[in-house]
Formats: sequence, C-alpha cells, structure tokens
Amino acid sequence: MNSFCSPGIVRPVPVLSLVLALTMLASGLNRASGQRVPDTTRFTSFDGIRIHYEVAGLGRPVILVHGFIVNSQSWKKTALYRDLLQAGYQVILVDLRGNGQSDKPHDSSAYAHDAEARDIMTLASRLHLKRYAAVGYSRGSIIVSRLLVLDRRVKRAVLGGMGADFTNPQWPRRLQFYRALRGDSVPELASMVRYVDEQHLDRQALACQQQEQPSTSREELARIRVPVLLVCGDQDTDNGSARELAALIPGSLFRQTPGVHNTANGTPEFSREVITFLAKK
Repeated sequence: MNSFCSPGIVRPVPVLSLVLALTMLASGLNRASGQRVPDTTRFTSFDGIRIHYEVAGLGRPVILVHGFIVNSQSWKKTALYRDLLQAGYQVILVDLRGNGQSDKPHDSSAYAHDAEARDIMTLASRLHLKRYAAVGYSRGSIIVSRLLVLDRRVKRAVLGGMGADFTNPQWPRRLQFYRALRGDSVPELASMVRYVDEQHLDRQALACQQQEQPSTSREELARIRVPVLLVCGDQDTDNGSARELAALIPGSLFRQTPGVHNTANGTPEFSREVITFLAKK
C-alpha cells in the first residue's frame, strides 16, 4: 500500500436522535408548493463508510454525480438543478466518498473495486429506486460509466465533460493528479494543488481517489444498451475527445454546448440538452 494513502479509521454511525428524525419528517413536504423540499442525511455504505446525500422534488429520480475537488452542492449553482426540479423530477445529490460531508478515508483500498459506484447503488437501494437516470460531469462521468456497467436500474445516463481518455487504466492525466496531490512536483498542476489547500479540502483523500480511480474499457462501453448522452463544452478538451467516447457507446448521442470544462455544465444550453434527453420515451 502506498505510504501516502495509509489505513484510515472508520467511525461507528450514531443512531438518529428523535429530534433529527422529527426534523427530517417535518421537512418532507412544502405545503405551499406541494413539492418535496430537500431532505439531507447520511447512510452507512457497504463497507461502513458514511455517505451524505440529499433528495429534493417528486417524480422520476435523477442522481447527479459531481466531479473532482467539488461536492454535490456544486450542482445547485447550475441551471440543470433548478430546471430538473421545475420539470418535475426527483433530484438526488450525493457526496462521493472523500468529498463534502461524506467520510474521507485515507486508505486507498477504500476507493478501489468500484467503491464510489457501489455507494450510489447502495443509496439507490436505500431509496427503493427500481429505475433511475444518472447524470455525471467530469470525474462524475467516470463513476456514471461504472454504473452503466454494474447497475441494471440505470435506464438513461448523461456523461458530461468527459472524453475517451479515461478508458486507459494508466491514463497519464490521472497519474499526474495523483502525483501532484501526494506532494510530487507537477508544475502544470500547481494551481490545482494550491486550490485544494486554500479550500481546506482533504488532499490525502483526493490523492487516494486518483490512485484508485476506475476506468471503463472500450469493450465494456461497447456492451452498453441503454440510452446515453455525451455532452461537452465546445472549448473543452481536458479529458480527451467526447466525440470519440460517443463513438464507443452504441446508439449514444453527442451534443456540444458553449464553454470550457469548468463552465459548460452550468449553462442553460447544457441543462436544455440534458432535460430534452431525459424526457425522451
């Protein structure tokens, strides 16, 4: 095991207090609008790691999966989050392990073997979802691609801000991020590391994420049979070619929206493409 990502401690999960339970119950329905307002809580995943999630709205469920060095709350800054609720979807946000209010183990093995995708699958079971759509952006798309392989309940998926490069298990960009976060000198990623430190993010947990980040092979992508939308900013080449990725997934759609990698997912055009896709029969 790499010395930087050392074994962490998994804390026991406290029982919900009566006060918290009553608070969650009271937040269930907004009497004025008839819509469900956000419920936030944690659950214990398959290996004891505690995962934070939030549910808002009523209707067909859509799980939004965030990217790297952000958390689930970043979706609330996008047009898509608001538009999904207005369109009558149930929107489910989740902090991937190592991020936000979820546990942040410093053991690289805690991120291995599709742990993040399995967290989402555990959440879907906890919420009794028989089918759902999944929308990922940037690194979130890498995790959604694993859901497409592992979970038959995924009936539609959006891979945003992602090209074909992640299909390489030894993707140089991933290895560079890992090296930079563990303290090696990687000048082109110095600003990223500085941001992580300035925002008081857990650099060790983030390094472990990069160390064990999954890839999905071209053969696995070729076996996907559910509808998939690839949507990418017209100035975004950070993760390789999204057109190339679309060509690897049978029957998938490719759309471009305005913006670079860090802005495209927040645009009205991105939201419109996703909601149009999700609405198809």
